[in-house]
Amino acid sequence: MANIQALPGLRYDLGKIGALSEVVAPPYDVINKAFQDQLYELHPHNVIRLILNRGDQLSGEETVYTAAAKEMRQWRRDGILKEDYPSAIYVYHQTFMNEGEEITRRGFMSRILLEPFGEGHIYPHEETHSKAKEDRFRLMTACQANLSPIFGIYPDKTNEAQEILEAAIDDATPLQARDHLGVEHKVWLVTDPAAIAQAAQVMGDKPVYIADGHHRYETACNIQKAKAEAGELEPDDPANYVLMMNVSMFDPGMIVLPTHRLFRGLPAIESADLMQRLSIGFDCSVVGQGAGLTGAVWQEIELEDRQSTMAFYCHADDTWVMARLNEQGVQLMNELAPEQSAEWRSLGVAILHNLVMAKLLDKPDLPSPLYVHSVDEVVENIERGDAAGRDATGQEGSGAPFELCCLVMPASLAHVKAISEAGERMPAKSTYFYPKLLSGLVINPIG
Repeated sequence: MANIQALPGLRYDLGKIGALSEVVAPPYDVINKAFQDQLYELHPHNVIRLILNRGDQLSGEETVYTAAAKEMRQWRRDGILKEDYPSAIYVYHQTFMNEGEEITRRGFMSRILLEPFGEGHIYPHEETHSKAKEDRFRLMTACQANLSPIFGIYPDKTNEAQEILEAAIDDATPLQARDHLGVEHKVWLVTDPAAIAQAAQVMGDKPVYIADGHHRYETACNIQKAKAEAGELEPDDPANYVLMMNVSMFDPGMIVLPTHRLFRGLPAIESADLMQRLSIGFDCSVVGQGAGLTGAVWQEIELEDRQSTMAFYCHADDTWVMARLNEQGVQLMNELAPEQSAEWRSLGVAILHNLVMAKLLDKPDLPSPLYVHSVDEVVENIERGDAAGRDATGQEGSGAPFELCCLVMPASLAHVKAISEAGERMPAKSTYFYPKLLSGLVINPIG
């Protein structure tokens, strides 16, 4: 179950760095080259130099990972980063706007005992890639720290653990930072042993589902395993734990946003041809023409609220097509993925990638699509095309138009729970938990 504990977090000394907003950053995997450079210029001690070091002046056998570790050691020597004493749990609020409404998501950062997936009650929900895990392994090993928190969600209908910690902060003044998207981040330290023990007791019978940070969680498990195999792992070793942000699935601020796809590598396809190909498993209809219809199309999908309803934009004739899975499509999904659960086969992203792209369009091996989350981003990229250069996911744009894009519903928290507990993993980018957690608020030393 969820075995949590306080940690001696490494935090910035505000007296030496000034504004916290200038030294924090979003997770490394949403930072493109231009944004990386911008963060480098923002402050000489921005955490970007740790989580995504540029390696500006490498020499000899130095790497970006050893360069990051060198920066971190120097910051600790200079008192830029200081270790909290006594150990603490960190209450963390994020306040943001969504569809014109101000929302606050509440959680807390702690250490949590590592459990290999499949051997305990910490569950993954999405597929991961080995290249990213190797990258994070080298960084975390060099720095001997968790530089960013994993995002975990857990079932707690009354939000009891969170309320215990909220009571412990009372009217204390928080640390505050505002990110590049305007999200307000607030952090309070809880050092009261009684409150920490009560929250840990409540969490002790809760499963945890990884919402974001699968690569970093598996990397932490790999570091723990490597130390154990080398005979260097003690029972109280901090490498037995990982830094996690814990958020109740019933917190009012817990929302899941969609991840729409703009596909690369497809030949031009007109709406009539698309509808003919999809007709085997979908009931299709033309909605209208123009990128300006994107908002209205998405609103219709949201109101229908069915995973199996999606919409496609064909660049070739500037046309939107609505596609609704029919009974024949359900049967095709059953045949394509008989080893998966019915819950998994009902996911919009599973239907999109397995039935539409791989089967009906016969394009199983396309480059990774461009993933976006808002209607405005869809419109912008339809009109701009696949801008050349590296995007935030590391993909290289071709400069060509996106010949096909798809609006698709996000998986729900209920899907995450059911599919994770069944021992399955969703297709990549099935969920987008907004807002992202900041790196640089708290660092967890593991060595």
